[in-house]
Amino acid sequence: MKNILKLANELSVQDEKVIPFGWDKAKIDLTAEDFPNKKNGKLVLVTAITPTKAGEGKTTTTIGLHDGLRKIGVNSLAVLREPSLGPVFGVKGGAVGALKSTIVPSDDINLHFTGDFHALTSSINLIAAIIENSVFQGNKLGINPDRIVWTRALDMNDRSLRDITVTSSDSKHSITHKSEFVITVASELMAIFCISNNEEEFLDRTEKIIVAYTFDETPVTVKDLGIRNAIKKLMHTALKPNLVQTLEENPVLVHGGPFANIAHGCNSVIATKLGLKLADVVVTEAGFGADLGAEKFLDIKCQRAGLKPDCVVLVATVRALKLHGGVKFDLLDNENVQAMENGACNLWKHAENMSRYGVPVIIAINRFPSDTDLEVNTLLKMIKDRNYCGTINTAALDGGVGAENLANLVKDALENGKPEFKPLYPIGNESWSIKDKIGKICSEIYGAGNVIYTDLANEQIAKYESMGYKGLAVCMAKTPNSLTDDAKILGAPTGFTVTVREVRLSAGAGFIVPLTGAVMTMPGLPKEPLATKM
Repeated sequence: MKNILKLANELSVQDEKVIPFGWDKAKIDLTAEDFPNKKNGKLVLVTAITPTKAGEGKTTTTIGLHDGLRKIGVNSLAVLREPSLGPVFGVKGGAVGALKSTIVPSDDINLHFTGDFHALTSSINLIAAIIENSVFQGNKLGINPDRIVWTRALDMNDRSLRDITVTSSDSKHSITHKSEFVITVASELMAIFCISNNEEEFLDRTEKIIVAYTFDETPVTVKDLGIRNAIKKLMHTALKPNLVQTLEENPVLVHGGPFANIAHGCNSVIATKLGLKLADVVVTEAGFGADLGAEKFLDIKCQRAGLKPDCVVLVATVRALKLHGGVKFDLLDNENVQAMENGACNLWKHAENMSRYGVPVIIAINRFPSDTDLEVNTLLKMIKDRNYCGTINTAALDGGVGAENLANLVKDALENGKPEFKPLYPIGNESWSIKDKIGKICSEIYGAGNVIYTDLANEQIAKYESMGYKGLAVCMAKTPNSLTDDAKILGAPTGFTVTVREVRLSAGAGFIVPLTGAVMTMPGLPKEPLATKM
């Protein structure tokens, strides 16, 4: 690996702006605001079809594309999310790419890294502790213990913590109330971490978080707790982007990591905007499929941060399409062109969705060794017949060279494309109700024919709109494994019903979060966690 100071210098970042964590990773003490007169680079989003256990390789493609762009002489920079320990030890494993399309030092990035998630978790739990201490120490804020809505967090999959009772055998020294833990990457504080432009905005938004209600239903915020400076001390270093590198010694910023199924699924605005000042092209990704991460990237992150994407790369695999076409997982290595053609409906739906946003779409086929020439060539013809631009990517096996064709297509789109970015709905427009925005996402992006709401969800929406939050963005919480709210339904169904069972308010982040189906904000570990196989 290249010495991290040398890598930073290649980005025109001077030594005094580098905070090394050893010789192979560092914090960068800069923001986009330090470059007021420098023109932004181009922004490329990498997303994918509906994920399957067959694997799509979105991060692998992102890293490979970055290496490929550098191979053909483009001054690019990849900007990625930080991995969460839950998936690392659960089903997914790490989130640093694969084989020759990997960022390093891999174990450090997957685990403790530079302590960002530790700082976030500590801040989240500090808020919880201060709330309960305030109630115990005379309750001067008049908090109703049964209306404490702020939850503790842990960066681990642990289903036992989904529903807890906060209590003690000695009732004189505690308050008893029902609560829960969420995984750190689903917390509102993680969302604020990744949506803020700088430290002051992060702190201002944090103080707007509604953590509880009084007995007369008056909101209590973090500002009322008086801990702004304590959180600032915990988060000061964490708010600076992290610099690492690919196996081909190309620079990568890694910062923030909200899940895309239960949060907004994008790395920090701070890192993205800094990257756009440091490089001519920034390649970034959004979590899970395009119906989740990409929709939130385009409708929430880009609108809120004033970003305009120049190109979208949509990742697909022959194996995943065959699974969507009805092939059993154990038979995916067998050639089956018909099943691939049947499952391609999922690809076309995601491609159609991305085209709605007025940005050029390029389809990247992440090739696996089991893919036959007939399967790949058939898929390429199908892509061409539908007037999409697509190519094969073999970066996982071949490194940047294997992504050169993809890199050339992206370069051409950036030089000759005419993006006219238009979000699905406007943020801050009071003429759009919360249900209008939910309905728009469910019908146009998912393909739903109807949205129904539980009594609880209806009550919550009415309350939030009466509180003045009608204009907030909508951050859908939905299974990543289907376009529907039922994880078992593959392909691209239409006319189905989405059920919104609960709606949460993230006033600091500026989100309304509708929970659909059986999605959980604290995942569980599988029967055989990857932690037992390391």
